[in-house]
Amino acid sequence: MKKLLLAAVAAGAVCAAGSLPASAKTYRFAIVPKSLNNPYFDLARDGCMAEAKKLGNVTCVYTGPVNQDAAAEVQTIQDLITRGIDGIAISVADAGSVQRVIARARHAGIPVITFDADAPKSARQAYVGTNNMQLGQELAQQVVKLHPAPGSYAMVSGGPAAENLAQRVDGVRDVLNKAGWKEVAGSPTFCNDDSATGIQQMTDLMTGHPDLSAIVPVGGWPLFTQAAFHSFYQTHKSAIDGGKLVVASADTLPAELAEVQAGEVGALIGQQPAAMGAKAMDTLLALKHGKHVQKIEYVGLDTVTKDNVAQFMKQ
Repeated sequence: MKKLLLAAVAAGAVCAAGSLPASAKTYRFAIVPKSLNNPYFDLARDGCMAEAKKLGNVTCVYTGPVNQDAAAEVQTIQDLITRGIDGIAISVADAGSVQRVIARARHAGIPVITFDADAPKSARQAYVGTNNMQLGQELAQQVVKLHPAPGSYAMVSGGPAAENLAQRVDGVRDVLNKAGWKEVAGSPTFCNDDSATGIQQMTDLMTGHPDLSAIVPVGGWPLFTQAAFHSFYQTHKSAIDGGKLVVASADTLPAELAEVQAGEVGALIGQQPAAMGAKAMDTLLALKHGKHVQKIEYVGLDTVTKDNVAQFMKQ
């Protein structure tokens, strides 16, 4: 298990403030993603480090499992507690598995919040991230706009124990099922946040259900590798170009934006992971100073279609 981890401080990415007066109190706050190999979390890291630099008395420590692994994430948090970190923000891979280690951190006097993916039954003090039910609903609304006649649909999800992804799945179902759509057997699939697995699952879904009307990845994993997704598009080009098959996905990474611009993907609902990383630092600092923080703080969502994708690509 240890080999799946980067050392919490020594090998983790760290951004420290500039020079401060010797008397100034400084803090090390860790941000723990579900996995370090997911490019989505690179943006949360960047937001964390930029905000740490802005605050001046905070160091951002970015560390976690290389691949998504709930047990490895727990071990990462335990290592941070042992090292005496000043605060921890966690994107939770398995809401049940982190409850004890979060309680241990709190008992040690370490503030703990969640970002991106919550563990609402744990002792975490706040959640900063997406309204995931809303994200799922907005994904489904884009499907209905692109394919007004009800059809069949399937979803690709990440980890089966991730609270945030379960909420997105519920949101998609809430809209599509009410609109007369039918979810196929075997949906959602679970790719454990792995891009290659996600695109293979999309391929398998089309093989098993050749008349599928929509595929909805509730995270952008299958689209993160542009060449692999382009191959999927080429195989189903006629159906996608003709509007018979719609792909609407979460997230707005550069590869996904390029796929919308090329007409391979119909719509994206984007999160704001950089804002999550920045807000995590602000929230942990407020908790360290004994201040009241909001229990739930949502960042916004972005809707990207062919009509506005050029604007987002400029950004």
